[in-house]
Amino acid sequence: MRLFGGVLSGLLGLGLVASVTAEASNQARVIPAAVTAAPVLEEAKPPIGWIDFCPTHADDCEGQTLPAKKITLNAATWAELVRVNQQVNNDIEQVEDIALYGVSEKWTYPDEGKGDCEDIALLKRRMLMHDGLPRQALLMTVVRDETGAGHAILTVVTDRGDFVLDSKTSRIMGWEATGYGFIKRQSQEHPNLWVKLGEPAPSSLIVAGH
Repeated sequence: MRLFGGVLSGLLGLGLVASVTAEASNQARVIPAAVTAAPVLEEAKPPIGWIDFCPTHADDCEGQTLPAKKITLNAATWAELVRVNQQVNNDIEQVEDIALYGVSEKWTYPDEGKGDCEDIALLKRRMLMHDGLPRQALLMTVVRDETGAGHAILTVVTDRGDFVLDSKTSRIMGWEATGYGFIKRQSQEHPNLWVKLGEPAPSSLIVAGH
C-alpha cells in the first residue's frame, strides 16, 4: 500500500470514489483493436514540473533501471484501465495550478480532490501501479493538445500498442487517434529518463482525424 498511500486515504476521506459509469462499463466489455506504438527518439530533458516533483516524491522518481515491459492487454487489464481512467476523471475536479497554488506549473497528487492534467495522470499512474501493473509500461507524457497548449497524459504501453489515458476524455484511445502533437515521455527503463517522441504515420493521421 506504500505506493498508493495518502492518495487513496484522501479520496476515501473526501467520499470521492465513484462507481463505474455505464459508459465505462460499455467500454470495458470490448478489448480494442491493436494500434501502433509511438516512435521513441533520442533522450530528452525531463519537464520542469517532474524535476520539481521528485524531491518530495522520491518513491516515484528513484529506483533501479529496469528492462522495458509491456502490459498484456486482456479482459482484466483492459477493464482495470477503463475503471481507473473513468474513476479519476469523475472524482477529481479540474483546477489549474495558478488557481490552486499560485504558480503556473506544479506537478503533485490531487489529494484534496482538485488538480490539473498532470496531477490526474500521476494519480492514474499510481493507482495502476498499486494494482500491480508495471512501472515501465505507465509513462507520464507531454503533448500539445488540439489548441497547441501543453498538456500531460498517461501513456500505457501494451502488447496491442500504446494507449492514452487523458483527463479530457474517459474514452481510452490509441495514441495516434488523439490528434495531439507528442513531445516526450518517460523512458520505459527509468522514470527520471525521458525520451522524445515521433509523430504518427500519415495513414494514422487520416484515420484519426477529428
